[in-house]
Amino acid sequence: MTVDTTILITGGTGTLGRHVLPLLREAAPAHPVRVLSRGEHADTDHVTYVTGDLTTGEGVAAAMAGVDTVLHLAGGAKGDDVVAAHLVAAAREAGVRHLVHISVIGADRMPMAWFATQRAAEEAITGSGIAWTMLRAAQFHDLVHQMVAKMAKLPFVPAPGMRLEPVDVRDVAQRLVELTLGQPAGLVAELAGPKVYTMDDVVRSYLTATGRRRPVLGLRMPGKAGRAYRDGVNLASARAAHGDRTWESFLTERAA
Repeated sequence: MTVDTTILITGGTGTLGRHVLPLLREAAPAHPVRVLSRGEHADTDHVTYVTGDLTTGEGVAAAMAGVDTVLHLAGGAKGDDVVAAHLVAAAREAGVRHLVHISVIGADRMPMAWFATQRAAEEAITGSGIAWTMLRAAQFHDLVHQMVAKMAKLPFVPAPGMRLEPVDVRDVAQRLVELTLGQPAGLVAELAGPKVYTMDDVVRSYLTATGRRRPVLGLRMPGKAGRAYRDGVNLASARAAHGDRTWESFLTERAA
């Protein structure tokens, strides 16, 4: 990657993007960085904000003009396959040379609609005809925390029979910066952990960290999804890399 390579980040103002952007600026201060956002933001040194909507494709082609590398972080509860298709169409037209994509562990294995959408988004990237790099990561500590915080408001906190291997968003951000500044590498080792927890572990540690007292009710998840979670289909494979920051350390930081 030459020093004048322009990098476009989608989702640069989100949970992951807010960590990626400063790390990228620190690692490669000479590279012009462009952030695609649906809202307007003031430009900063070497960072230009452009408006566009990946859900409709409006403004994406203009935002992509002159871009060499795209780091695709934008994602949501639905429609990520449509977003990826719009991204790929614009990237192909602009002559982008490297697509870097963040996906989720289990995208190719979990029998749930959202995971199928993530797999379809992956296929849009891999079938684009553009050189690509893809990282599948576990759920972020932030997302697990948000989920458990909502459940802890109930009189009884449900603890479905499943295991999780949450990863810190900062560890994911650091890895993505490395991949973005490197050469296209295809599907790289997954990133998770560093520890596996039962949902009961996660719930009880959250209650302890926040000083709350709630009864915890174990639940058996039904159907194909429940079986997949019990079998650990959502967990990282043996070749996965692991982050440094544990769920416990995340809770300690949040409590402080």
